[in-house]
Amino acid sequence: MHDVIQFEKVSFRYPDEEKWILENLSFSVQRGERVVITGPSGCGKTTLLYLSNRLYPDNCDGILSGSVKLFGRDSLSFIAGEINHRVATVFQDPDSQFCMQTVEEELAFTLENLHVKRDEMEKRICEVLELTDLTEFRHAIIQKLSGGQKQRIATACALIMEPEVLLLDEPLSHLDPYNAKKYVEWLDELQQKRAMTIVAIEHRLDLWGDFFERSISLNKNEVAPNLEKRRCSIKDDASLVVNKVQTKSFLQETTFVLNQGEIAVLAGPNGSGKSTLLKALCQLIPSNGAVQPKLLGYVPQSPEFLFLTKNVRDEVGFGGGNNVEDMMTRLQLLPIADSHPFAVSHGQKRRVAIAAMLTDGRQVILMDEPTSGQDAQALSELFQLIDERACEGTTFLIVTHDMEFAYCIADSILLMNDGLLTGKFEANEVWVDEQLLLDHHLLPPKGMMLREECFA
Repeated sequence: MHDVIQFEKVSFRYPDEEKWILENLSFSVQRGERVVITGPSGCGKTTLLYLSNRLYPDNCDGILSGSVKLFGRDSLSFIAGEINHRVATVFQDPDSQFCMQTVEEELAFTLENLHVKRDEMEKRICEVLELTDLTEFRHAIIQKLSGGQKQRIATACALIMEPEVLLLDEPLSHLDPYNAKKYVEWLDELQQKRAMTIVAIEHRLDLWGDFFERSISLNKNEVAPNLEKRRCSIKDDASLVVNKVQTKSFLQETTFVLNQGEIAVLAGPNGSGKSTLLKALCQLIPSNGAVQPKLLGYVPQSPEFLFLTKNVRDEVGFGGGNNVEDMMTRLQLLPIADSHPFAVSHGQKRRVAIAAMLTDGRQVILMDEPTSGQDAQALSELFQLIDERACEGTTFLIVTHDMEFAYCIADSILLMNDGLLTGKFEANEVWVDEQLLLDHHLLPPKGMMLREECFA
C-alpha cells in the first residue's frame, strides 16, 4: 500500500492570526484506508482537510511550514486544478459548493470542468444519480431542497468525478437518522467497490459503527458528552400559539401550542418541512395563519445569515443582551472573541448565533440543528443552558436529527412528514413506538435502550 496523503511536521496559521491552528502535525493515510479525524470544534479539522485537497494554503494566503505530500508529490508542485478530480471533497456546508440551479446542471458543470465528452456525460449523470438514490431529483432546483438532500447532492457531485480519495466534512450532520444509517451502509459498499480512500471529519462516531479503520485525534483529551435526561419544566401558560400556518408551495395547515418552559423537538425525514415551518413562524417566507408572539428568537441552519458585526463579541452582544461575557465563557467563545464571525469554524458560528439569542431575552427561541458541528464539551454546555432557560420560562422549538440529544432534552416531540405536522406527542411515547419512528425516519436513542437494559 502507498501513502496518498502524508503530513510531516506540518504547522499552519492564517495570515491575520498569531496562533498556529495546526502545529507540528505528522501522519499518513494509505491508499484504500478509512480514516476519521476527531477533535473539538475549532481545533483545525477542516483546515487539515483543506490542506489535503490543496485548497490551502494558496486560497487563503495561509502560512505553512513542514511538508504536505499527495500521492507521493509535494502538494505545492501540483498546478491549479490538477489534484481536484483525484481528491474530491464534500464540504460541511453543501451550499458553499453549488454553482448551478438544478441538480442535473450541477453534475454537468462538474463534468464540463473535467473536459468529459458530452456523449459520456449522460451515462455518468444517470449512473451517479442511481448510485446516490437521487434520480427523482434530477431536475429539482437545489436551493428548494432540504439540508439533508443537498448533502446527498454534494456527495453525488464529488463521486461523479470518480476520485481516488474522498474527503468528507461531517457528512451526516444534516441527515435524518434513517438516512444517516443508509448513507454509511451505502458508503461502505461504494468504498469496497471502488477501493477509494475515505477521510472524514466527525463528532458523532456512534452513527458510523465499525466503518472506520483508524482515528486521528487533534485533541486526545476529548471526552463523551455528559447528558442526563432532564426534569420537565412546563408551566400552564401558553407561550407559542400556532394557528393554521401554511405556505402556498409545501407546508400544509399547521396548528399546535407550546407552553411556557416547554422544550419541544421538531423531527422527521429530510425534506419533510421542518426548516420551512420555522421560517414560516418567523415570517421569513410568505405564509398564512397566525403566530403568537410575534417576536421570536431564531437560530437558522446556516447561522452566518444572522451576522451583522465584525467580531464575535460584538455579534453576541448586538441586541443589547445581558451576561454576554458569561455566555461567551460557557459556550467557549472567549478564545475567538476578536475574530470575525465568518472566519471561525462551522460549530463556532452556530454557538455565536445561539449565544446571541440566549443573551437577547427572547421568551421563545427556535433552533435549527443547534448540535451540528459541536464537540462533547460544547454539546454538554448547550444542554445545560437550554435546560436552565426552560426552567426560567423560556420556550424552545428545536429541529434536530440527534436523537440522543432529543431524548435527553425534549418534553414533547412534534413529528412532520411531507409538509404535514402528523402530531404532537409526549417524548416518552415516541421512543417506544417503533412504527411511529419508522414512518418518520427516526431511530430509537441509545440512551433509552441502555436505560431499559439497566432496569430489565
